[in-house]
Amino acid sequence: MRNGEDKAKRAKGLTEEEVAAMKEHIEELNADKEDGKAAVLSKIEKMPEPDRTLAKRIHAIITSAAPDLSPRTWYGMPAYSKGDKVICFFQNASKFKARYSTLGFSDKANLDDGEMWPTSFAVKKLTPAEEKRIVELVKRAVG
Repeated sequence: MRNGEDKAKRAKGLTEEEVAAMKEHIEELNADKEDGKAAVLSKIEKMPEPDRTLAKRIHAIITSAAPDLSPRTWYGMPAYSKGDKVICFFQNASKFKARYSTLGFSDKANLDDGEMWPTSFAVKKLTPAEEKRIVELVKRAVG
């Protein structure tokens, strides 16, 4: 990247990883919707460990718990939608150089609980307890 481009991106407040995610999203908007599952599996396979193992297991949990959700990518992340609305997504730690991966839910998810509730969950390891919680959250999110 040339120095001028680097300064322009920083001036806009976007990291290189955020710019890449935006480019991926533009490509996704132009992609064939029928290839969602293949795109998700491809993204998962390209993830470094331990993200890949987490993503594979979360993909299996979500598709089993909510078979009506359609896998697709969203800003380059595995996501699961109802119609054209993303309900939940997996953000691998390496994508934005984060300390942990997250399972996130969009505002289309039916997780409302009073005036404040979590929409993103840190995931470092999956045990039966976490897997059970994900199933419960996904089923509730789909409503």
